[in-house]
Amino acid sequence: MRFISTMTRALVASAALVAFAHGTASAQTDYPTRPVNVIVPQGAGGANDTIARIISAKLSEVLGQQFVVENRTGAGGNIGTAAVAKAKPDGYTLMLTTNGAQVINPWLYKTTGFDPIKDFTPVGLVASAGYVLVANAAFPANNVNELIAQLKANPGKYNYASAGNGTLNHLIMEMFKQQVGLNIQHVPYKTASAAAADVAGGIVPVSVQSAPSSLGLIKAGKIKALAVTNEKRIGALPDVPSISETIPGFGSTPWYGILAPAGTPEAIVNKLNAAIKTALADKDVQERLLKQGCEPLESTPQQFATLIKDDLANWQKIVKSSGASVD
Repeated sequence: MRFISTMTRALVASAALVAFAHGTASAQTDYPTRPVNVIVPQGAGGANDTIARIISAKLSEVLGQQFVVENRTGAGGNIGTAAVAKAKPDGYTLMLTTNGAQVINPWLYKTTGFDPIKDFTPVGLVASAGYVLVANAAFPANNVNELIAQLKANPGKYNYASAGNGTLNHLIMEMFKQQVGLNIQHVPYKTASAAAADVAGGIVPVSVQSAPSSLGLIKAGKIKALAVTNEKRIGALPDVPSISETIPGFGSTPWYGILAPAGTPEAIVNKLNAAIKTALADKDVQERLLKQGCEPLESTPQQFATLIKDDLANWQKIVKSSGASVD
């Protein structure tokens, strides 16, 4: 009798485990069953926030639940990023972020509050961002070769504006400056728009600007686009060459992507990744991204993970050589 009782208990326990496993798998397959919170670690109205709202609206349609964007700002994106790192890994807290916060901040700040690799599960890329090397409309250079010649003929005479110390605007220009061997001084501003406005006003002649912050001024003729800093030309400025067409091998393509807390079930990650690809295939989404100076950029979770690791190593070298530091 004791043997039968023990065997019965084992069978009951086994059945319970099977039922639990089935229920867990079913929950993951049915995901999402309630609204999903999408944290943006930058402020409302910026490029990352705009892209998050474009993608989240389409994901809501594709998956039948609301994807609600929440801005959690502070410390250059570290506060919102750290919050996602500590969130429950159930697929209901995601983050749409940029490479600036994810792979550059760890080298700029002594403490970020998160590990860019261990604390996250990459879900998928959503877009690449266009960045443009711009100059005041009256500046004598009209292309990369002319800019290099002008700066080398006048070492230390000119300044360049950025959105602040350690920002992509700053570091991409430093990468260009170091690769070519230029003597041009950095003038950090509090915002990209303030930097672009002073380039337009002739106070500082040169800057690297994101496409969203510079397209209006370029089209108005207040600043001119000398080149894009991406590896290839961008859809928003198809007639503007990339720097790599003059300097082979040069290029930096900032990205936007969705990450989840580490430990998020693979079934949920894969379902989200498939939904992202469906969203990016939508013509309206593509057009809205292009208007922001961005282009759809899809990936598998594994490809995104590899990109993050590679970018961490690359930006570590750039940040170190630039001497940039926030704290």
